[in-house]
Amino acid sequence: MAETDEDDRPEGRLARMLGRVRSSRWLLAAAAGLAVLAVALYEVPPAAALAGVVVLALVAAAGGLAGPARIRGKPVRAAGTPVWPDTGMKLLVEVMEDPCFITDGTGIVRYQNNAATERFGAGRTGDPLSFKLRVPELLAALERVGRGDTVETVRFGERVPTERAWVARVAGIRMGKREGRPRADFIFVRLHDETEMMRVERMRVDFIANASHELRTPLASLTGFIETLLGPARKDEVNRERFLKIMLEQAGRMARLIDDLLSLSRIEMKAHVRPEAAVDLARIVDQVVDMLGPLATETGATIRRAVADGGHVVRGDRDELIQVTANLVENALKYGRDGGLVEITLAAERGPDGADGRLLTVRDDGPGIPPEHLPRLTERFYRIDADQSRRRKGTGLGLAIVKHIVARHRGRLTIRSKPGEGASFSVWLEAAKAAEAPREAS
Repeated sequence: MAETDEDDRPEGRLARMLGRVRSSRWLLAAAAGLAVLAVALYEVPPAAALAGVVVLALVAAAGGLAGPARIRGKPVRAAGTPVWPDTGMKLLVEVMEDPCFITDGTGIVRYQNNAATERFGAGRTGDPLSFKLRVPELLAALERVGRGDTVETVRFGERVPTERAWVARVAGIRMGKREGRPRADFIFVRLHDETEMMRVERMRVDFIANASHELRTPLASLTGFIETLLGPARKDEVNRERFLKIMLEQAGRMARLIDDLLSLSRIEMKAHVRPEAAVDLARIVDQVVDMLGPLATETGATIRRAVADGGHVVRGDRDELIQVTANLVENALKYGRDGGLVEITLAAERGPDGADGRLLTVRDDGPGIPPEHLPRLTERFYRIDADQSRRRKGTGLGLAIVKHIVARHRGRLTIRSKPGEGASFSVWLEAAKAAEAPREAS
């Protein structure tokens, strides 16, 4: 950020000259005394003596007698406090990724790094920090630090243009040792963006709340039926079998939810490790179709495969890719049209960067998905119709698991749908090298 040094302004230069004269006042007083003696004892003309004193004063003002030391050609005050950050301070602030400001002890901006300019816009040196950050808590902390406090931490949020969370560290900088708690020469303000951390924390809280709710409902049902069987229905042979069937169904629901939670946890633990094994995606499709044949028969749906010619070996984890394919096909069978068609296609396709890959697409001809739901489909426990999902024995975690697995494989998940035209879920995965052969059980 470009700035004009206050000490280079006319009023600054005049102040420096007056300061030099003041610092040389005893020498000038001695010179004046000698001039008086020269006039009285040696009959030196008064005008010449006075001229000598004036010349000495001009030399002092120019810095020849008691001027300040100069560092890299820039004056540094010998007494008092500096009013501008030095080059080293600026270089240190500039390498920080967080937005940073340096103000004087009263909150006037003296410097801001590029990160601050990119986030809050270019500022004008000499303006108060309040022109950029209209946060009462932060400005109050700035004032306290300027008066002598050492470090303060302030958390605040923004709602426009997008919601963001910030934590500000405000620290005073003092040049030289002084007793007590004097005012800060400079104040350093560093802003750290905690939006992502806030989002993760919010997701964690929501996840715990949703998981607790999903487990509490079947657990309450189980507890109620057990109490009934131990009490009023102890000898009710007719209802006992019906109650036990309901209990078995609720226990199965809890087991599915726990399995999905554990699966999601395992995937997240390995999120940073990309699978490198060679897996035949065409064989996985065949296996999933055979596995979900009974569900297709139950719903009256038809599964049709369209696998392009050629090899379809990709880099991945076989079990996780089976889970991805099974989740997508199962969703199509459950939420598509009863008696409808579920089509699975597999073909070669280049990635955005030109990498060789394979595109797996599962398409149904059901009622489709309203556009407002599409961005949230992969959120944990998000359901378009919660009642229908429970009737279909869904946990609300299937697509979240798919998203995390695809992300771990460095792949791409695409969802397309229009109301009344069905839904299409596509997964792109990078192909294995030609020399690699699938390493999987038959």
